[in-house]
Amino acid sequence: MRLRGIRKSSNVVVRRGGRGARAGGLGIVGVLAVLAIGYFTGIDVTPLLTGGSAPVQQSRGVSEADGEMTQFSAQVLTTTEEVWSTVFNEQLGREYVPPKLVVFSGVTQSSCGGASGATGPFYCPADSRAYLDTQFFRLLDQRMGAGGDFAAAYVIAHEVAHHVQNELGILPKVNAARQRASQTEANALTVRLELMADCFSGIWASNVRGLMEKGDLDEALNAARKIGDDYLQRQAGQVPQPHTFTHGTSEQRSAWFARGFESGQVEDCDTFATDRL
Repeated sequence: MRLRGIRKSSNVVVRRGGRGARAGGLGIVGVLAVLAIGYFTGIDVTPLLTGGSAPVQQSRGVSEADGEMTQFSAQVLTTTEEVWSTVFNEQLGREYVPPKLVVFSGVTQSSCGGASGATGPFYCPADSRAYLDTQFFRLLDQRMGAGGDFAAAYVIAHEVAHHVQNELGILPKVNAARQRASQTEANALTVRLELMADCFSGIWASNVRGLMEKGDLDEALNAARKIGDDYLQRQAGQVPQPHTFTHGTSEQRSAWFARGFESGQVEDCDTFATDRL
């Protein structure tokens, strides 16, 4: 991906150490809210639910070795800001308010609870921030076979896509529906939400074609396939169980990304309006 000359976004927050905060004393409403957020985003909310009894880890901070990836993330974030500002204006007739991107290494805290490299990148609707452990990109490359700069950019674009959903009021509506649903039904709703984010990521990619190099599209499609629920469950030695899926199959994830890439239209990414994912 050609990023030379692309400015670094001012919406990046780099956390260079410090201990994760403890939280406790939540009432029943607070507990339900935290559970909803944790289940919704997939991040670790144990410290919030246990009153901080879980061990508090020391964040290593972002090292010098992570500097290049931090700059890369800031430049990719700039491209998302430019793309979605244009898309919101031209397709939706409204202004886009970008999220903050928190770059950390090891562990950190968000308004949705504790976060670590184990949780993977995520978006927290409670503070409108995306969280990214720079080491996740190495994991994506070395352990998941989804390396490449455009694969990493796709991951960032996917989390920003969740912010787009939040801006459009989709996240709170789906969250409310999930709370009324059974676990299997809630999982199915989350799959649609994630596939929409993949489609939105495709819209981003469609609008940065001029920055793409040969093989970049294949990198993004490969990353989408490598983080499909069926693929990950097989890699873990399990038989895929569709009722437990929360992100969609490899085929679905790559197909919806491709759909957004080919169409470039927000209206074509409505995964809640189709019977066939």
